[in-house]
Amino acid sequence: MKKIITLTLALFLVGATFGQLPSNVTIKDMDGNSIDISKLNNGGKPMIISFWATWCKPCKEELNAIAEEYDDWVDETGVKLVAVSIDDVRSTGRVEPYVNQQAWDYQVLLDPNGDLKRAMNVNNVPHTFLVDGSGKIVWDHNNYAAGDEKELHEELLKITK
Repeated sequence: MKKIITLTLALFLVGATFGQLPSNVTIKDMDGNSIDISKLNNGGKPMIISFWATWCKPCKEELNAIAEEYDDWVDETGVKLVAVSIDDVRSTGRVEPYVNQQAWDYQVLLDPNGDLKRAMNVNNVPHTFLVDGSGKIVWDHNNYAAGDEKELHEELLKITK
């Protein structure tokens, strides 16, 4: 019986993670515009959604490592990266200066209340999702160690071939 419950729970969690982007979640971009996450797309090309925070060193390392390769990835696959800051109301003011300092060519969204974070079952950051051209989450990865961006690139190539 325990095996059946464990298997059912595992399948539920996989289904919750590898599905469509959540509906009924709206967050803001850095200009204050509301973004309906269910309408977030890249014109049939893949997207990377990376949850991060200004206080998270591994998050910044991951996004900076991707930035070094990002132009090549865009040329190769047409991918778009959406960086979702989970900084709360007290630290949201640090996001834009940091992003500008890094010169990231990413769309940056703000989730200070954690609405999207909760809807996508993000428990800690960095947490990165790969979304295919149809809007289906096909891969995710939690935490970051140097070189993890290579695995992300390999997964990106798999869905664009």
